[in-house]
Amino acid sequence: MATINFGGVLEEVVTREEFPMEKAREVLKNETIAIIGYGVQGPGQALNLKDNGFNVIIGQRKNSKTWDKAVADGWVPGETLFEIEEAAQKGTIIQYLLSDAGQITLWPTLKPFLTKGKALYFSHGFGITYKEQTNIIPPADVDVILVAPKGSGTSLRRLFLAGQGLNSSFAIFQDATGKARDRVIALGIGVGSGYLFETDFKKEVFSDLTGERGSLMGAIQGIFAAQYQTLRNNGHSPSEAFNETVEELTQSLMPLVAENGMDWMYANCSTTAQRGALDWWKKFKEATQPVFDELYASVAAGKEAERSISSNSQADYRDKLNKELEELRNSEMWQAGAAVRKLRPGK
Repeated sequence: MATINFGGVLEEVVTREEFPMEKAREVLKNETIAIIGYGVQGPGQALNLKDNGFNVIIGQRKNSKTWDKAVADGWVPGETLFEIEEAAQKGTIIQYLLSDAGQITLWPTLKPFLTKGKALYFSHGFGITYKEQTNIIPPADVDVILVAPKGSGTSLRRLFLAGQGLNSSFAIFQDATGKARDRVIALGIGVGSGYLFETDFKKEVFSDLTGERGSLMGAIQGIFAAQYQTLRNNGHSPSEAFNETVEELTQSLMPLVAENGMDWMYANCSTTAQRGALDWWKKFKEATQPVFDELYASVAAGKEAERSISSNSQADYRDKLNKELEELRNSEMWQAGAAVRKLRPGK
């Protein structure tokens, strides 16, 4: 592992230079990787592994939208695409990439195929960390490992096709074979990770749930909505409010942050913008810190997991979800956003 200085804190990470693709292929040359689930993470990870030269098969239910999607992506029924049970039987590494609710439902079906020496792979620590609620308890004679790309499967695939990578965490919950570490790092390299940093299942899910509810999705939507509303309340047009709230951030400033950091983005904005941002960012931190502390405590106490399991397992979950998403989609802010996107050059 390479030792990297992260803002004064030394951390060991795995890079492609020290664990090249050739080594990953050698580690997994006798393995059959069965991808169970072809929804959010499944397609990106499966296609990247396939393109990198690994032996990959897909397990999905026939006559489902995801089965049809797998066929459209080039997986061949009876050769590389099978019913879930057959794929699980054939696989020596089973990548369990269903939704958290889907994993809970399928677990009694999958567990009998986890025979001695196999590996059970996750991209989220939810099922294992909250096993008292999910009942996902693996047999003692299989490896239990995790690679969690820090982004969607769509982004993982898009960056792979662009010759880039998405950073991932990795973890080992159970090393039954003595090969778990090589297996998980090889898989992390194979799915297209930029670099890999080590964590454990609990920390992965705690940080993931906090991030999703916080700066990645929940908090950013809340901040967008608040600023947009303030501008509209003070007579600004929807176009002006949306452009100043969302469009400039996503299309102009965030790419600068991604390129060289927040300080570099500040340095490449006007001196007026620099002064205002430096004056106000600590006030926003002070305002939101208690909310983030409350959020993390809720995650650590298992309340967020309980809420997710309870709501996502209801028969009418999809209908309720669609109504909530429709509320976002039909809000003036995101209707303005749809209009703005259509007006971008090249659209």
